[in-house]
Amino acid sequence: MVTINRHRLERLTEPIIEWGIRLCGMSTILFVFGIFFFVFREGASFLFGGLNLGEFLSSAEWYPTSVSRKRYGVFALMAGTFSVTTLAMLIAVPFGLGAAIFVSEFCGPKLRETFKIVIELLAAIPSVVWGFIGLTVMNQLIISVFDAPIGLTMLNGGVILALMSVPIIVSIGEDALKAVPDSYREAAEALGATRWQMVCRVLLPAAKNGLLAAVLLGVARAIGETMAVLMATGHAVQLPTSPLDSVRTLTATIAAELGEAPVKSITIRCYLLLASSCFQLLSS
Repeated sequence: MVTINRHRLERLTEPIIEWGIRLCGMSTILFVFGIFFFVFREGASFLFGGLNLGEFLSSAEWYPTSVSRKRYGVFALMAGTFSVTTLAMLIAVPFGLGAAIFVSEFCGPKLRETFKIVIELLAAIPSVVWGFIGLTVMNQLIISVFDAPIGLTMLNGGVILALMSVPIIVSIGEDALKAVPDSYREAAEALGATRWQMVCRVLLPAAKNGLLAAVLLGVARAIGETMAVLMATGHAVQLPTSPLDSVRTLTATIAAELGEAPVKSITIRCYLLLASSCFQLLSS
């Protein structure tokens, strides 16, 4: 009798729990689109008002507080954002995926647990601490190694963002590799494959979707980072020609200048438009 009542209770509560989970998932999507809609609505009057869209996207002149003529060219800001992110991913993706493969397939149990704890601790370091490391340690290191006049450059920001993205890539990549069934490994070993052949020809193709998700989350972390790039890249509005040039990103511009913009002004609507662009990049 108790078993029958328990099964009956499970049949009654299972649809409720299922619809509750669906409601949570749909509400999350609605909240994300709601945030984007609100931010874009506040900046839409600037976009469809007196904005020259061609100049806004192609000009490298960013002078929102100029007395004579305000200029809102974001081309240099976008170039700085994508250059720092690309450099960070060139460093982070090989190290992150390589570390994920090592932790998943080549580590012993005790060493694996130690590495996982260290990786989680690295992911928990605040971005302002990473920015302080770039401002003090990496700054002097770049000046001494490359004989640069200043160490707050695109290279500095790329290295710091790579260090911030690697723990995410390693953690999610290791989970994706562990999700591959052990039967795949056993079948490869039964056919005489070496450990590296099993990794390259079996595990990586089987876990490619999870590894791709790990890389994309690392890219999102790099694009959306604010304080670290604000402190480490020099914050100069210019088109980068080498890794030793100072740059400015979209997120750092919003963080540094949005608080000083007058309420309901054209300038703050421009910042909100930049914020909606950053949000669209992160959500995509």
